[in-house]
Amino acid sequence: MTSERPDPTIVSSADEAHLRHAIEVARRSRAEGNHPFGAVLVAPDATVIEGANSVVTSGDPTGHAETNLVRLASARLDVEQLGRSTLYTSTEPCAMCAGAVYWSGIGRVVYALPEQGLAAMVPSQDGEPTMDLPCREVFARGGRTVHVAGPALVAEAAEVHRGFWDA
Repeated sequence: MTSERPDPTIVSSADEAHLRHAIEVARRSRAEGNHPFGAVLVAPDATVIEGANSVVTSGDPTGHAETNLVRLASARLDVEQLGRSTLYTSTEPCAMCAGAVYWSGIGRVVYALPEQGLAAMVPSQDGEPTMDLPCREVFARGGRTVHVAGPALVAEAAEVHRGFWDA
């Protein structure tokens, strides 16, 4: 009897539990005065690393939850571990974050709120609209596969943003 690996593009109940953790990190980011985004990486040995958004408090526009998480995870895990890890994020990674995930070697991304859902909530900021470039398109341009699952738990993820982006 052979055991089949689960489809990496399907969101499982275990994935949903990790997504809820990422949504909680987003909630904490918002409470700390940052944008409401959170990310969690689960390594093959069950190591869990959190990444919170720090754009406002750090004054760094690259301080997205996923880029912060990639920095932390890359310092703690080797390339092989990263390749077998899953990054869970409260909102679909933007093009910058997808690039960071790709270059880090992380093998799988599971997200909650899709970028189109976020765009519908976020008005143009300082005259700049949000970027309309799904992470699947960014990953598709690379030379290695990054499996993507999502969206999932959209209503729960959207709730963290409710009222935050209002003018």
